[in-house]
Amino acid sequence: MKISVLGAGSWGTTIAVLLAEKGYQVNMWAHQPEIAQILQADRENKEFLKGVIFPQSLQVSYDHAETIAGCSVIVIAIPTQAIRSCLNQFSKVPIPENTLIVNLSKGIEVETGLRMSEVIHEALPNIPYDNIITLYGPSHAEEVSLKQPTTVVASCTSETNAKQIQDIFITPMFRVYVNTDPIGVEIGGSVKNIMAVAAGISDGLGYGDNAKAAIITRGLAEITRLGKKLGADPQTFSGLAGIGDLVVTCSSRHSRNRRVGEMIGQGKTLDEILKDMVMVAEGIETTRAVSHLSKKIGVEMPITQSVYDMLFLNKPVKQAVLELMTREPKPEIH
Repeated sequence: MKISVLGAGSWGTTIAVLLAEKGYQVNMWAHQPEIAQILQADRENKEFLKGVIFPQSLQVSYDHAETIAGCSVIVIAIPTQAIRSCLNQFSKVPIPENTLIVNLSKGIEVETGLRMSEVIHEALPNIPYDNIITLYGPSHAEEVSLKQPTTVVASCTSETNAKQIQDIFITPMFRVYVNTDPIGVEIGGSVKNIMAVAAGISDGLGYGDNAKAAIITRGLAEITRLGKKLGADPQTFSGLAGIGDLVVTCSSRHSRNRRVGEMIGQGKTLDEILKDMVMVAEGIETTRAVSHLSKKIGVEMPITQSVYDMLFLNKPVKQAVLELMTREPKPEIH
């Protein structure tokens, strides 16, 4: 089996190596020809994943046709806001309708409010929605690449296709579960990045464990409300793409979204932070997208709105926290 991985960042590289080590022929696409040439020559990703050597069965290319030729599985590991434009380029190359598309990118498209599987389906209309599988969960690339124990979920409206991806990706240290609720998995795996920004702001302000626990639990309530409104199974948010991914992203030193929040809490502006960032923190644009979406469909998401106000309206951080804490008292479940 030949597999294509679109995206040569830390996560795309990690998954490409994992699959190549399982014996698959893997073609990894880099978005710039010079980057593809460097990765192919160095046989490692020195910028994002230094020390992880590429197996011989992993090849790197910039050429669209060469990357996906003969591949029965295409893995997407591209920043979420760039997926549509990137796939529009790949759509010019014939992709058989029985190809399985696996999405690793977590976020909501700003312009449309769509989940990534919906964006992919629009960009590649000949691919049935049943052939789009979401692979989410608490899975920092840094730990997966070191073969530390990791569990994720493969979610698809077709259980058969989800099981096929489970078989392809699973290893003794990378355990894959099957799920048939892509709405819940994608909402949980995307909105948790907003909560990670909030958790980082708390850290930057010097707040303690009580505040972090409040953000995680009340953040989960917001995620669940939004997911239920969009048709998700509430049970999904008790799983790997829900509470699992939420906890790790809000707590981990590896989390770029938590780090962005921490710098906001320490007094930096978003423009200052973005100027120095090399890797994408998906929670920034997801905050914009989910703030707009929640207002449009009438879902109350106060933490999300507070993060939006701090990131995009320059609301003073302590003022936003005070307003969040002094809202009208309510029942915990409502």
